[in-house]
Amino acid sequence: MSKLLLDVLNRKKTKRVPFWLMRQAGRYLEEYRKLRQTTKSFFDLVYTPKLAAEITLQPIQRFDMDAAILFSDILVVPHAIGHEVGFVEGEGPKLDALFEKKRLPDYNLKQASKKFDLVYETVRRVRGNLDDRHSLIGFAGSPWTVATYMIEGGGSKDHVRSRSWVLEDMQRFSALLEVLVEATVEYLLGQVNAGADALQLFDTWAGALPDSLFDICVIEPTKEIVRRVKAEKPDTPIIGFPRASGSRYLDYARLTGVDAVSIDASVSPEWAAEKLSPHVVIQGNLDPAALVVGGSVLENEIDRTLKAFRHVPHIFNLGHGIVPYVPVENVRALSVQVKNFRRAG
Repeated sequence: MSKLLLDVLNRKKTKRVPFWLMRQAGRYLEEYRKLRQTTKSFFDLVYTPKLAAEITLQPIQRFDMDAAILFSDILVVPHAIGHEVGFVEGEGPKLDALFEKKRLPDYNLKQASKKFDLVYETVRRVRGNLDDRHSLIGFAGSPWTVATYMIEGGGSKDHVRSRSWVLEDMQRFSALLEVLVEATVEYLLGQVNAGADALQLFDTWAGALPDSLFDICVIEPTKEIVRRVKAEKPDTPIIGFPRASGSRYLDYARLTGVDAVSIDASVSPEWAAEKLSPHVVIQGNLDPAALVVGGSVLENEIDRTLKAFRHVPHIFNLGHGIVPYVPVENVRALSVQVKNFRRAG
């Protein structure tokens, strides 16, 4: 039995639109919250394959999405190579801030396998519990987005420190990108070897860059990762998500080599169908706020998105992740509506 998501990623015609949702495994689910209470830290969940696999499968069991996405975090890569990473309840990630240092630390890529192997075991467990209809998506954070957390020491509202760090010493920043590209390629290939059907690169903070830095920070490292992964796994589709990239979505689609591009809710579906679909499969782009509101608002927004892409290869998704307070019944309603929609032709 073929997997609907993979069929669309390979640009095959399908009667139904596949769907999955970013952050579909997480805090909006009661079963996730119960598991979280059994561990001391978020990383305890990520690095315990039995629990991480169970969390990955929870939304599939509830809503029967067409794909499960690995339950993990984009900060696994810096953590695995020796960067200090922690999570503070109610505040988010806290890292050793590179902007305070004069030189780049000596990261140990060889030690990364200790953490990566735990994630690979999660992938194997999930793969063993998915039937032939469901795809499994592995993922990693894109180098620029991961670098911002490392430079800033956590999340940021404006990323000024990150951009300043880049502009102040491009050689130092290039060295950091090189380390992150190397580790990310290893991490993604390991996920495919363990059973992932497709991969997604999350560049959540791509939109924080000025146009003059976009190629260096987003397009070039993404292109290199895709090139190296495809060299070993040419049949593994790769989805890129350069969130809030505006008009640069087109350059990303044309130049990076990804098979699909996930678009945020600010992007016109009609523009994406016309401009992006000749180059890549489109994924997205329902506003997560509509999922919170539900009812006729949600129904109308889903319908608008589906109809805009009905003539081109499309994977239904959100323009960003599910928020923790989204009502579960709204996700169920979304699932029913998307499954009942039939493509043109």
